[in-house]
Amino acid sequence: MEARGERFLKQRQVLFLFVFLGGSLAGSESRRYSVVEETERGFLIANIANDLGLGEGELAMRGAQVVSKGNKQHFQLNQQTGDLLLHEKLDREELCGPTEPCILHFQILLQNPLQFITNELEVIDVNDHSPVFFENEMQLKLLENTPPGTMIPLGNAEDLDVGRNSLQNYTITPNSHFHVLTRSRRDGRRYPQLVLDKALDREEQPELILTLTALDGGSPHRSGIAQIHILVLDINDNAPEFTQPLYEVQILENSPVNSVVVTVSASDLDTGNFGTVSYAFFHASEEIRKTFQLNPITGEIRLTKKLDFEHIKSYHAEVEAIDGGGLSGKGTVVIHVVDVNDNAPELTISSLTNSIPENAPETVVSIFRIRDKDSEDNGKMICSIPDNLPFLLKPTFKNFYTLVTESPLDRESQAEYNITITVTDLGTPRLKTQHNITVTVSDVNDNAPAFSQTTYTLRVRENNSPALHIGSVSATDADSGANALVTYSLLPPQDPQLALASLVSINADNGQLFALRSLDYEALQAFEFGVRAADRGSPPLSSQARVRVLVLDDNDNSPFVLYPPQNGSAPCTELVPRAAEAGYLVTKVVAVDGDSGQNAWLSYQLLRATEPGLFGVWAHNGEVRTARLLSERDAVKHRLVVLVKDNGEPPRSASVTLHVLLVDGFSQPYLPLPEVAAAEAQADPLTVYLVIALASVSSLFLFSVLVFVAVRLCRRSRAASAGRCPVPEGHLPGHLVDVSGTGTLSQSYQYDVCLTGVPRTGEFKFLKPVFPNLLVEDTEREIKENPNCRNSFVFN
Repeated sequence: MEARGERFLKQRQVLFLFVFLGGSLAGSESRRYSVVEETERGFLIANIANDLGLGEGELAMRGAQVVSKGNKQHFQLNQQTGDLLLHEKLDREELCGPTEPCILHFQILLQNPLQFITNELEVIDVNDHSPVFFENEMQLKLLENTPPGTMIPLGNAEDLDVGRNSLQNYTITPNSHFHVLTRSRRDGRRYPQLVLDKALDREEQPELILTLTALDGGSPHRSGIAQIHILVLDINDNAPEFTQPLYEVQILENSPVNSVVVTVSASDLDTGNFGTVSYAFFHASEEIRKTFQLNPITGEIRLTKKLDFEHIKSYHAEVEAIDGGGLSGKGTVVIHVVDVNDNAPELTISSLTNSIPENAPETVVSIFRIRDKDSEDNGKMICSIPDNLPFLLKPTFKNFYTLVTESPLDRESQAEYNITITVTDLGTPRLKTQHNITVTVSDVNDNAPAFSQTTYTLRVRENNSPALHIGSVSATDADSGANALVTYSLLPPQDPQLALASLVSINADNGQLFALRSLDYEALQAFEFGVRAADRGSPPLSSQARVRVLVLDDNDNSPFVLYPPQNGSAPCTELVPRAAEAGYLVTKVVAVDGDSGQNAWLSYQLLRATEPGLFGVWAHNGEVRTARLLSERDAVKHRLVVLVKDNGEPPRSASVTLHVLLVDGFSQPYLPLPEVAAAEAQADPLTVYLVIALASVSSLFLFSVLVFVAVRLCRRSRAASAGRCPVPEGHLPGHLVDVSGTGTLSQSYQYDVCLTGVPRTGEFKFLKPVFPNLLVEDTEREIKENPNCRNSFVFN
């Protein structure tokens, strides 16, 4: 029957547990669960996913975790199934002490999105502790004349259990003279009082030994015993009495050791030894004896060790005053420990993100909790971070905070942040705790490469060697890693006729530019192209710059003589009348140079002459003039070699041979040069006849032209100045004498020059004198009909 009754009680407890659990979940905003203490590890407390209405695996997706007070982890959450399991055995007495009910607060933290769910776990007490007396043996001294009904306080027992399982009753055996009453103190603890039922007789029985039993209300009952040794004393009819029955004081928890807490005082109306009073703690606990010391003579209670408000907030002690006759009086001392601000705030990180991509919207960096073990203002806290950081602190739930970004971050402005979280309490003096968090900003490809210049101008001298390094372009990217690696490439040329791929190449890694082939200034003076710099981000970003290459001229072209022509089969002979004065313009050597600048500056000098001193060459314009008057003794034929030299370094030159024939007038027949005459003599007779006929016709035509020109010149001279007459026959026309000051022939002495269309050559297709107003139409027609003509040079 007894076993069946115990099983019925257990079933009632289990049924009560489930009814209580269901009621707490349904009727409270914070869900409450319960578990019996000493339950084995792994016990299923509840299914959090079902209680929250979440699907399977959703707790894992939202990063659920259990956050509880203190350093110990009492719970274990299975994120996949949602089961909340017991992580270790729970000892209600260790967790809550005498507090009832024993509630453990914990939170379910869901990180994505952020959500807190408050929960409570009630730890139900089991009867696992027996009542224990502080002293196993008690000694009492009673006067033999103690009247029946006298109540004598006894030392109490303590039971760590609570509720019905705590200490409920005291009994005493044998009980022929006494019985025991169970009383309750202000703090709820029960203590026994021994009541005398029958008068004592020292002569009949000088001492008594009783057994005091303390019983709890658990099932089954647990008990503790103590022995009471009662000595019957002779009559001492006055016991000491305290000046006040209750001493209640306050002491700061940081009070120094050996300081006086309180002084108790008692008096005895008896005299002699019966009136001498001494003090002692009455059945004090071990904690009180280690913390305080009572002076048996003065009644001073001194502090013997440091106090800790967070550990014990108050002390209750019984003080006994004993006279010389063995009588005693009891007093109560209550010592309240006053909190001081001796605990700095604590900060616990629940979630931390060390790296944040730049340009990201508001991002949660950390979730943390703060707490302070002190009370009142000493436990109130303020949480802050420096103002100059792009982060914000947001209070979320009770003492939970989230650290978030205030705005998108820019890695190029600052790649790393050291955030100091400061938690300060409101106590006096204020205590603070600091925690440092380092946040790095990861790079995003948001910066295109930037060239050091928008336009580059490079110079390279012509006739360079292939693969010559002609310069570099440079671009930098403010990003990092692959986003900052820059590659270079050439853009397609804007001019489709420019073969850029055969001219230059670029090193994709460092932007160095190379000329692929030898350049020719005369063919290409400058060219322009675009360069792209692209990073290796995803997607890649790029920028462009323009590069202009100027080809510098090198003195690689010798002067080319346009007149007299050098490619004719027969040399050109210049006619000079013997009546010419000094400075008479014989002819003009016309030359060009394919180079530019000072490489094309030409100078002329007479290298050789048949008769030195007769002719001279002007150095700057190439005009060949007579140096003195001619005489009859001067030879008819003269051969002059003129040197044309440029101003390059080193200089280049060319020479031309002039044949000059002195004549008495233009009516004198043309005398061929000896070399030509010998050649004609050796020619075929028919050819000779043809040549003679052609010469006759040509002479007639030339004479007609000269006459026409002479008439025109004479008319012009009359219009310009009166009294001037035409040149007499036998003298050279005026257009061979007039000299301009610019280094060219006179305005009536013209040369029509057309360059051939063959590329990369400086040869001239034809060069012939053209007289004013004669053959102009023929010349223009010849230029139009010849598609290879590039330029027409007219030397006036």
